[in-house]
Amino acid sequence: MVINGKTAIVTGGASGMGEATVIRLYQAGARVVIADLNEEKGKALAEQLGNNAICMKTDISSVDDVKSLCMSTMETFGAIHILVNNAGLGTVGRTLGKKGPLNLNVFKKTIEVNLVGAFNMLSNAAWEMDQNEGEDGEKGVIVNVSSIAAYDGQIGQASYAASKAGIAGMTLPIARDLARHGIRVCTIAPGIIDTPMLKEVPEPARQSLAKQVPFPARLGEPDEFARLVQHIIENGYLNAECIRLDGGIRMGPQ
Repeated sequence: MVINGKTAIVTGGASGMGEATVIRLYQAGARVVIADLNEEKGKALAEQLGNNAICMKTDISSVDDVKSLCMSTMETFGAIHILVNNAGLGTVGRTLGKKGPLNLNVFKKTIEVNLVGAFNMLSNAAWEMDQNEGEDGEKGVIVNVSSIAAYDGQIGQASYAASKAGIAGMTLPIARDLARHGIRVCTIAPGIIDTPMLKEVPEPARQSLAKQVPFPARLGEPDEFARLVQHIIENGYLNAECIRLDGGIRMGPQ
């Protein structure tokens, strides 16, 4: 798919990997909708970019919010061609803690946002994509975001790893579902990316994480994620694939 002139929704687009993706797609000529709970930061980014970028406060786990997001995107830009399904939350908690089992609400909330929310977003976006004319039959591209925790979940990551494994696991069946509609679906499983959240980690710990990466022995950059998103969109033969972006790291237990 040629990005120039297309409309992209990026969830979690106000910071980190989402922000880098918004900027890259905008620079490639896309009209970009920044969907994020942090409306203030999202609007600031949209204003920085220009007229073809807008922000909408969105909770991807809310049916009403997602339907409103898609409707407003259609009203503003007339189509949805690209979805980068990046929004999510990170949770930590051992299955058995000092005071008892993990609070089930923590597990439920993680699944509700990271997995159910991602499906809520992609199914509604795909409905609108199906209205597109298409280029060589291609009507849309969906890029979901999993994590290497889906494969190498560490101590305390049961709920997070389960949610991200669900995203990886639904990639193939959803790509098969949407094939007859001309919509491709891929998933990226990022490793240790230098996002704002990771910048809060003390420097010695950051360096320790970086040294665990086989090559290059450093943290990943948000724009490296964004560049992979761009390649998936532009490479029409990439479909139904989950791609690790991690420098070859395989996480230990902790």
